[in-house]
Amino acid sequence: MRDRAGLRRARRVGIGAVVVLALAGMNGPWLYRFGTERYHQYEINEPGYKAANGHWDIVEFPKEYRQDTIHAVLLHTGKVLLVAGSGNNQANFDAKRFDSRIWDPVRGTVKKVPTPDDLFCTGHTQLGDGRILIAGGTKRYEKLKGDVTKAGGLMIVHNENPDEPVTLPAGTSFTGRANGKTFVSKDPVLVPRAKKNFDARTGRFLGNTPGLGRIYVEALKSGARYETGTQDNYRIRGLGGADARNTYGIAQKLALDKKDFQGIRDTYEFDPVAEKYIGVDPMHEARWYPTLTTLGDGKVLSVSGLDDIGQLVPGKNEVFDPKTRTWTYTPKVRQFPTYPALFLMQDGRIFYSGSNAGYGPAEVGRDPGVWDLATNRFTALPGLGDADRMETSGTVLLPPAQGERYMVIGGGGVGESKLSSRKTRIIDLRAKNPHFTDGPSLAEGTRYPQSSILPDDSVLVSGGSGDYRGRGDSNILEARLYDPATNTLRRVADPLVGRNYHSGSILLPDGRVMFFGSDSLYGDKAGTRPGTFEQRIEIYTPPYLYRDSRPSLTGGPQTVARGAFATFTSRHAEAIRKARLIRPSASTHVTDVDQRSIALDFTTSGDRVTVRVPKNRNLVQSGWYMLFVADDRGTPSKAQWVKVP
Repeated sequence: MRDRAGLRRARRVGIGAVVVLALAGMNGPWLYRFGTERYHQYEINEPGYKAANGHWDIVEFPKEYRQDTIHAVLLHTGKVLLVAGSGNNQANFDAKRFDSRIWDPVRGTVKKVPTPDDLFCTGHTQLGDGRILIAGGTKRYEKLKGDVTKAGGLMIVHNENPDEPVTLPAGTSFTGRANGKTFVSKDPVLVPRAKKNFDARTGRFLGNTPGLGRIYVEALKSGARYETGTQDNYRIRGLGGADARNTYGIAQKLALDKKDFQGIRDTYEFDPVAEKYIGVDPMHEARWYPTLTTLGDGKVLSVSGLDDIGQLVPGKNEVFDPKTRTWTYTPKVRQFPTYPALFLMQDGRIFYSGSNAGYGPAEVGRDPGVWDLATNRFTALPGLGDADRMETSGTVLLPPAQGERYMVIGGGGVGESKLSSRKTRIIDLRAKNPHFTDGPSLAEGTRYPQSSILPDDSVLVSGGSGDYRGRGDSNILEARLYDPATNTLRRVADPLVGRNYHSGSILLPDGRVMFFGSDSLYGDKAGTRPGTFEQRIEIYTPPYLYRDSRPSLTGGPQTVARGAFATFTSRHAEAIRKARLIRPSASTHVTDVDQRSIALDFTTSGDRVTVRVPKNRNLVQSGWYMLFVADDRGTPSKAQWVKVP
């Protein structure tokens, strides 16, 4: 009986093999791909593979909660604020459909949040009380050459009256003295009074320097015949007498050229507990693509952006005071491209890595260096590899933050250049003569790489594309872990979703990393089909979460002052080897200057872990932090939220 059964099984196997071989002959490539994919799925879900390489999972919201997420901020409630604004969608902008969501990664819930302005391409950072400062956004979408129907451009309004400022309402008409053509302002403008100048030695009056105001103007009618070719002086209708003599406009070429995005001045604080936006005083300058950097005194520096006429803000930076909720200009000007990567150093100066998100002249503010905000002195830093490919590069402060070592990752040429960089560059700002050196290379040139600091001191580097906005189907489905101690990159599990422009990543309190967004220029290699915004969220679970156990961390105070001690409970205290305070991320456009991991001195006794927070307020800015401990295998606990006042 057993022999006959064995023969029958052998015959079935033989027949099956013949069928498979026949199918392979007819559909070899398909069968090969099918088999390879099945094996790949089997392999990446094996426990051993996960323990070595981690694992990716996709989170897809119900249809009514999906949005084109451009910005994401981790809140001290453990939830994530996802901001789309108009989501790079002209139809949403025209209809004033502006979106935000609150996502709870633990419960899996998502909630719509009323959004008061178009916060598409805004700036954001955490304030000392845990609120999120959000400043700037979109006033007007760009118009490409060919789509512009009315000639327009920048009008500089001059006021030579030293006694009174001048306010001109929207709709003010400017008529050229030489060309006779009339243009109308799109917004009101306040022009300050002229400045009286005197000789410091003799006191003799030297004349007035006119006050200047900048405004976007547009022709009354469509057509090329309303363009101007040269500079002209413009009379302002409605003014007479001395006002007409003292106030006038000067404009260069007013044409049908491409019109860039325009920014807004509006500023909000997002309350993580009430889960709503609260309006505060607007910035002095409109900004689209600004960077917000928290300073050691709790104030926030706002830098760069495109202004309300679509031009790079001319170096007029400003500081927000959370106590008064007002903005003040910095004493000196310094210009950077949009979304510059600006990090607070331990001595209070600002490190600029050269990373930026792309708008601004190729020769303005591109060189990396250290900026002393108090004196406006800028010290250039040498050695940067692929210095002409810094747009859309990422920069991360390597853990622990006390080492003041930074890594600059990938990047591309200015604008829509096809150039991209495989380089990582490392700089130690505590060295006697800081300079960049090349770190380990990426597999290929990479724009828009995402980087997230993990609680075991590694850095997850993932995604990006080889070309501008994923053009030519160039998304890079690879992830690597960088080890700062050995200066090496190790490839881990591949992400499932391509991420390029308008994407980002955030470390979650449970030690996983979430990825959001991606805005491909085209949906096919040929560039004939528009791209589709990636609305799915993807979660990476690092290898350390596939070990048998992780250390616990409970109890302890919720507020810990700088220089103070705090005691927590852990059943695994004797195995703990690291304690880290990690500032929650505020991520957008390959820019996340908030994230930093601070090493804490600690002691253990029984089931107690006592940590001490460093005293330096430039190292530990005021705000909420995730406190992680890691054991002798590098496995982290879940985070405890700690506020540093």
